[in-house]
Amino acid sequence: MSKDCITKKEEYVLKKLKNGKKVTVRQLQEEILTIMDEIDRVCRKNKIEYCLIAGSALGICNYKGFIPWDDDMDICIKKEDWDKFVEAMDKDLKDDFYFHCFERDTKYNVLIPSMKVRKKNTYIQEVNYLLENRCEGDGIFIDVVIYDNIADSKFKDEVARTKIKLLMPLMVFLDNLGFRAAWLKRIILKKATKYGRKHKDSKYTSQTIAIPWEKFMHEPVFLKEDVYPFKEYEFEGRKYYSYNNIEKVMKEWYGPNCLKKWNGKEWEETLPKEKRKPKHIANINLTSDIPDVNKKNKGSNLVRGITVAVFILLLSLLLFNDFSLKLLGLGIMFIGISIILFIDR
Repeated sequence: MSKDCITKKEEYVLKKLKNGKKVTVRQLQEEILTIMDEIDRVCRKNKIEYCLIAGSALGICNYKGFIPWDDDMDICIKKEDWDKFVEAMDKDLKDDFYFHCFERDTKYNVLIPSMKVRKKNTYIQEVNYLLENRCEGDGIFIDVVIYDNIADSKFKDEVARTKIKLLMPLMVFLDNLGFRAAWLKRIILKKATKYGRKHKDSKYTSQTIAIPWEKFMHEPVFLKEDVYPFKEYEFEGRKYYSYNNIEKVMKEWYGPNCLKKWNGKEWEETLPKEKRKPKHIANINLTSDIPDVNKKNKGSNLVRGITVAVFILLLSLLLFNDFSLKLLGLGIMFIGISIILFIDR
């Protein structure tokens, strides 16, 4: 590896096994690379442009590869190439891999990344208290998001995203009660597509407004000239694509101090040590698609419990009679039990 990057790397443990062995972030990264190699192959074969984004792009700048504690990988595909990309994955993806997206399975939730490309014979459980995987297969994955046109006005863009955010409670409510709600997902995707077309002549781009998880007025948005055309960079001894002006985009996303600094002897990390830790994984198995230990995601129980409680509280308000007080008490009890069970995790 060249010397114009951080070379000092520590080990980060994801899981300790009963036999004394451990699963490390580095081992996971090596498996993720096999997925990325396959995505890269399919995209190059079909002349589809892709781009490493978020922490994966920051890793290019600082490490010429993965950030040592980064336990996931993210890429984007331009909206105009999306249908072609889905078809290419259908046609050319090798048997060792599979993918989930709404276009191929309406159980897939459109509020999360637009696609997950997974590896067979592996297992991962995300730290996700709101939306669990409803599709078949829980292999380790790479997140793929759509990049589309957005409004030149930051305020107008946030208004459009807020409209989607207002649909989130209903989407989460239906999902946790087991409803597929494909009709609602199509409404969200239709709104996102219409928004992108409306602003096709804008100067800015970002991930589709269908993914609404960023804080208010904190959505990372970038000038198209800084994002496109994608350029090749070194990543773990390979060549992958990322932003045209990658350092500028990273500073706008993570702040002016996100890039490596020279201490007089070597390049060093600027992120405080207490923040250097993996954060996306609750359970993992890199040798089988079956978890060696079942860890139930109790966060979803919290959501279900509060969902039932809110329904009971609303019913008590609608009835507005002597029985309402009993329902009100029952609703409050459900909330309390749900929170206690959640804390007990």
